[in-house]
Amino acid sequence: MDAIALGPVLIALPRLYAFFAALVLLAASAFLLGLPRGRHARWFNGLLLAWLVGARLGHGLMNLGAYAEAPLDILKLWQPGYHGLWGLLAALGWTAWSLRDRLGAMLGGMGLALGASLLWLTLVTLAPLGGGMALRELPDLALENLDGEEVNLASLSGERVVVNLWATWCPPCRREMPLLAEADAREGVTVVIVNQGEELLQVVRYLDDQGLDFGHALLDPRQRLMVLTESPGLPTTLLFDGEGRALEQHVGELTRARLSTWLEER
Repeated sequence: MDAIALGPVLIALPRLYAFFAALVLLAASAFLLGLPRGRHARWFNGLLLAWLVGARLGHGLMNLGAYAEAPLDILKLWQPGYHGLWGLLAALGWTAWSLRDRLGAMLGGMGLALGASLLWLTLVTLAPLGGGMALRELPDLALENLDGEEVNLASLSGERVVVNLWATWCPPCRREMPLLAEADAREGVTVVIVNQGEELLQVVRYLDDQGLDFGHALLDPRQRLMVLTESPGLPTTLLFDGEGRALEQHVGELTRARLSTWLEER
């Protein structure tokens, strides 16, 4: 699981780990670098900004194909997509420039920035607050489609099967729907959107209003799939291979880059 819920708010675990690493860096640098308070604040704030900009631009450069279709998506900073190494390089560059007149503080700041990045990477890798995927394969679960016909999820096939849990009241669910529709049109990809807890008329009206047409649009009024996946919130998207084995699970809004990576890997 890559997110947790705090009340109605979904928090991505990598961002939570980054916040913790930044707090550690703030405390350690205030104690060890010996900088005046004002200068320390300028360095630290600039370091955070440099890391964010560098990590975002690095992610965009590493996924040029995905962002070429929608370049302004790189400005959607609330979406996932930050490359840690590029962020670290930007943070080191900022530290070298902003503390160039104080060699000891500059080297110390670089060391602390590197340590904070390693701490973040360790937390992301070990994921102490998140477990693995609860669902290991397409479940033997029959749900009705919009025509009232039963579809068993275990019977679905394709080189890649994408199962998306969504609702019409969920803004990130609505934002990612066009991406899922594009994926559904790809050869060898089966996209299944499973509405959670809403009535047929509500779902049909939304899809018609948006001009969205999916091969598999299913209803899950009792939210059984959400229970099986142990999802903390919506949207939740799962990727399965052609044998029905679970490969990935993502809680929160999908990005074009992540979805493209999922569908291009073999």
